[in-house]
Amino acid sequence: MSDITLGQVEVTRVEELYGPVGMTPEVFFPESPKHKWDEHRSVLVPDFLDDETGICRIAVQTWVLRSEGRTILIDTGVGNHKERPYAPFWGHLELDFLGNLARAGVQPDDVDIVINTHLHVDHVGWNTRLEGQSWVPTFRNASYLMHKADFEFWNPANNPKIAGGVNQNVFEDSVAPVYAAGQVTLWETSHRIDTALHLQAAPGHTPGSSVVMLASGTERAVFAGDLLHSPFQIMHPEHNSCFCEDAHAARKTRGEILGRAADTNALVLPAHFTGHGALEVERSGTSFGIKRWASLDRL
Repeated sequence: MSDITLGQVEVTRVEELYGPVGMTPEVFFPESPKHKWDEHRSVLVPDFLDDETGICRIAVQTWVLRSEGRTILIDTGVGNHKERPYAPFWGHLELDFLGNLARAGVQPDDVDIVINTHLHVDHVGWNTRLEGQSWVPTFRNASYLMHKADFEFWNPANNPKIAGGVNQNVFEDSVAPVYAAGQVTLWETSHRIDTALHLQAAPGHTPGSSVVMLASGTERAVFAGDLLHSPFQIMHPEHNSCFCEDAHAARKTRGEILGRAADTNALVLPAHFTGHGALEVERSGTSFGIKRWASLDRL
């Protein structure tokens, strides 16, 4: 089952790709000691950590929300045909993501809103598709919601240090074309989508990282983007991934969002979890633990 219903909001998990990310825990989470990973192997193996190779595993996926008559996508993955010189494993792909989206009942022109929780390479790729020699918006009828701080930070005109990193070319091929088409809405502290959904700034991983908060009936959920890459960070929220721009802010934000989720019994839906993909958390001393996994089928 790839669908769950939270109050009046239907949620569908649409996969782009999943598997080993090519990094061991000490590379992916550089300040985390090996013995802590060993303590949690029963939770991490095999969905989040390959027992034989010691390589971390992730999913790249889109959460599709149907809310108040509109179709909403949260994050759009890596995309096809992109030139990624410093992330070659994500370059020149030929994936059937749009086919997977269609099998979930969504055609590109059906999409009303695209939410990019932040503007990293693996969250904006299907914002655009290649038409001839040009990048054009994939979702022609959609409003693309992007945090202003990320839009400004990842614009190479403002930040030349992007050249030579994993986000090289990303703004040019996956962000600028939809902005030029007049489809981008920039927001800052928060943004109300409808009565059930709102965007909240959650800085740290990137300057404009955000989460989507859901409150419908008695149900609560948080679509957590890259606050979490592994369940390890639930038990040890002090450990950041190697991709966090502001380590202190990322730790602070992660603790706050997990604390709110535990206190409100909210389902947490990170961008990159394999396995069942989503979970409820509970407080465990000064940290957190896994209360239960969602009823979604395991990847």
